[in-house]
Amino acid sequence: MLLPLVIFVFVVGLVMATYGGLTWLPEVLAKRDMDRRLRDVTVFTEPDAGSPAAATVVRREKQGPLPVLDRLIAVSGIGKRFTRLIQQSGVETTASSMLLVALIGAVVAGFAASVFISSPIALPIAAVVGMASPFVWLMHKASRRIKRFEEQFPEALDLLSRAIRAGHAFQTAMGMVAEEVSAPVGPEFKTSFEQQNFGLPLKDVLNELAERVNLLDVRFFVTAVLIQRDTGGNLAEILDNLAHVVRERFKILRQVRVHTAHGRFTGYVLLALPAFLACALMVINPEHMGLLFKERMGQMMVAGALVMQTVGFFWIRHVIKIEV
Repeated sequence: MLLPLVIFVFVVGLVMATYGGLTWLPEVLAKRDMDRRLRDVTVFTEPDAGSPAAATVVRREKQGPLPVLDRLIAVSGIGKRFTRLIQQSGVETTASSMLLVALIGAVVAGFAASVFISSPIALPIAAVVGMASPFVWLMHKASRRIKRFEEQFPEALDLLSRAIRAGHAFQTAMGMVAEEVSAPVGPEFKTSFEQQNFGLPLKDVLNELAERVNLLDVRFFVTAVLIQRDTGGNLAEILDNLAHVVRERFKILRQVRVHTAHGRFTGYVLLALPAFLACALMVINPEHMGLLFKERMGQMMVAGALVMQTVGFFWIRHVIKIEV
């Protein structure tokens, strides 16, 4: 008697859950999509001295594990640059989350150094390395994303030009770029497209795009579009010329990297050679190399070598860096 009752309750529950899912799931997905679109910008009107109402767009930041810390970081100058770095990296995280990860990294690295290395200087060095690692990773992600944006940007300009020639408005063409071009160009243009749909003026939208993507080519694009809107002209032809200039500049930059490859690899070899020799000598004659880490003079020599190697590496990078 109990088994049929359990089966009946299970079947009824399954039917009700299926009906509820089919009924509420589309609404939940639509609300989730709207929340995702409103995560970056929210439009409201507020009275102004010069006009009865002015459209204002306010950025709605993601809430991290420590919202109070996020708000404190957002009002400081360094915190704004840090938040901008997170946006440029494309990582779905917050400033407080990165600070917590850095703190955990420092504790873990310091504990590992204190367990495996007996030298007292190893603990603070390991803690600093563990704390800096998340920020270095974030800068690396932002640099790679900016490079991908730079490679895809001429394609976006060509698509804008073709859409304008086909009779679409510039705002509609931006929406087409947001849909057709892959990341990171597509999401950045989609953010600008949605900001404008929510009421932000085009000038502010383009200036915000230039701030999010810190590239000279994007500043050229923003300046060209704003000048064309004030003075007139063939915007499609302007975008074609700009795409050609960006491609030629990118081609020259690649040629410069080819010609400076010898210097860059020289810097890498000079930086890695002492460490490689130290590891080899540790295997061949550990007693001889152990003096560098046990004696006071040896520790000072190791610290001086690390400082000079770092300075030399950055000096070589500065010598071979050519602005295009």
